[in-house]
Amino acid sequence: MQRLKTLEVKIGDLLLGNGHPIRVQTMTTTDTMNTLATVEQSIRCIEAGAELVRITAPSKNEALNLAEIKKELRKRGYPTPLVADIHFTPNAAEIAARIVEKVRVNPGNYADKKKFDIIEYTDAQYIEEIDRIRERFTPLVRICKEHGTAMRIGTNHGSLSDRIMSRYGDSAIGMVESAMEFLRIARDESFHNIVLSMKSSNPQVMVQAYRLLVQTMENEFGICYPLHLGVTEAGDGEDGRIKSAIGIGTLLEDGIGDTIRVSLTEDPEFEIPVCRDIVKRYNDRRPSASLPPIVKLPYSPFEYSRRKSVVVENIGGKQVPVVLADMSTAGAITPDHLQSIGYHYDATTDKWTIQDAAADYVYTGEQAISFALPGTLKNIVYAPFWQASESTFPLFLFSEFLKAERKSDRMNFVVIDCYDELGSAGGPNPFDLDTLKAIATDSTVVFCLGSYNPNAMQSVRRMFVQFAELGITQPVILSCLSAHHTPDEHLIHFSTETGALLLDGMGDGIALGYRGEVKLENPQVKGRTYLPVKDIHQFTNNTAFSILQATRTRISKTEYISCPSCGRTLFDLQETTAKIRSVTNHLKGVKIAIMGCIVNGPGEMADADFGYVGSGPGKITLYRGKEVVKKSVDSEVAVEELIQLLKDSNAWVEP
Repeated sequence: MQRLKTLEVKIGDLLLGNGHPIRVQTMTTTDTMNTLATVEQSIRCIEAGAELVRITAPSKNEALNLAEIKKELRKRGYPTPLVADIHFTPNAAEIAARIVEKVRVNPGNYADKKKFDIIEYTDAQYIEEIDRIRERFTPLVRICKEHGTAMRIGTNHGSLSDRIMSRYGDSAIGMVESAMEFLRIARDESFHNIVLSMKSSNPQVMVQAYRLLVQTMENEFGICYPLHLGVTEAGDGEDGRIKSAIGIGTLLEDGIGDTIRVSLTEDPEFEIPVCRDIVKRYNDRRPSASLPPIVKLPYSPFEYSRRKSVVVENIGGKQVPVVLADMSTAGAITPDHLQSIGYHYDATTDKWTIQDAAADYVYTGEQAISFALPGTLKNIVYAPFWQASESTFPLFLFSEFLKAERKSDRMNFVVIDCYDELGSAGGPNPFDLDTLKAIATDSTVVFCLGSYNPNAMQSVRRMFVQFAELGITQPVILSCLSAHHTPDEHLIHFSTETGALLLDGMGDGIALGYRGEVKLENPQVKGRTYLPVKDIHQFTNNTAFSILQATRTRISKTEYISCPSCGRTLFDLQETTAKIRSVTNHLKGVKIAIMGCIVNGPGEMADADFGYVGSGPGKITLYRGKEVVKKSVDSEVAVEELIQLLKDSNAWVEP
């Protein structure tokens, strides 16, 4: 991995970009007018490792109070740079820029009002609109330049202006152009102390937008400004960590990104350890052996298109990616073991209950399962110990397959350690292509691609390019092993290594496991929380389905788009999110946005089906898509009203 070369930006005494360490940051959730609460929460974040702290300034009063917050923090010995978060109020931005070290503006609503109108512009009219934005935005640029204040131009997918939406649509290119309009104005003023971001609650859109932004800056300016990475409204718990790791990690894997924020619906100090777990993967990473150079990329990194593959049994083609559960270390498998991967057996009725997130295959190593399996589950056994049956299939090492005397006439799994620099028996070196081509002529083969290289994702991705160059269309299972310790670290590793590939359309299935001794420690560390893990197989199975859900490649549960809370939030976001989740988590495929205030909704609900948005103290507005259905609903009955809205929209099923 080689970091993208970006300009250096100075934020107080902190240097960002230009090869400096990837910085971690968060945002306070307190009322900005409550100086003491904001200071104390900021200190908790700083002591957890935050290198920047963002504070909302929705109006002039909050912007002015930033001076008191900064004064108290400096008095207590905390010089950490502060960032003012601005949305609709240029006058608040102009006040804050004279006080704090950095301001963040959203080009979607800084100079525009969002009414979800489609407007037809002639080219001349569009230029007039840009001139209007220039007049509104230039004063802030000049203040930042005068006071040495840095700026983040932060585009959000869900809050693109009507003007941008009318011309570019709801697209990654629209996100990029939204930021570029403001960046060009700043450059015309010779102001370059700028960071940019392209946030979305959909990691696929987010990744494509950042890549397109890098290409656009390089083509237009010949340089790149530093990039702030984040998946907005990621949610909480496992889902929030997985979605964030997929979006942020995919870009960091390719050296893109200078600072990150993980937006969890949890207290902000708990975001920082997750940030640090992500970032530490890229500190002092040892490079792997050189991979073969890519002459031509066989796919577009700017749009999603699933790799074309043939169908073998229920794997490949247009079928959803399958999940392989690894239970090879569980010993003799009983029906009770399968409960961990989504199958519950009732001995009284002799019937199986199958969950939505039930694994499709289970690998049991050297022994096959001895009892009759539920109809949707198949067993994979290491080839030397495999006996042919209707529901059991063999797994071969790369070096074993061509020499094997016994193979399935329906499906055979073949493991490749991609570009194995150690030269072990299991994997081909970069020149062992004759064996690869010979195996690929067998129409029963499903490849399992993984890598022990330090840059494992890049090694697997390069093998996909090799497949394209050789015309190999056999389906592929993404095999990922983790040697980490905590649940958070495992989630980040699995999500980054496999999610980065799935976002680019690579992979017909996913298999997660552990390398060496399995460790799922939950150390008691002040200032951080870990996900609880009781069952290792349930953990990996749920993680696999959550990764597929976050990459939008297989939907198996309700999706929640939940903002991380801030000083604008009008209700207890964590408690409300948990309450809504508890009564709607059976609605497979439904996307529900839970937004703390009108700033984050309806715009930043992105592609949610339904929205629950704070509109005033104790009041909620309910949305169907971006349409207001009910206003000023009392928060005490709002969840029940949301359920009724789901029923009225034919989106409700009884749990």
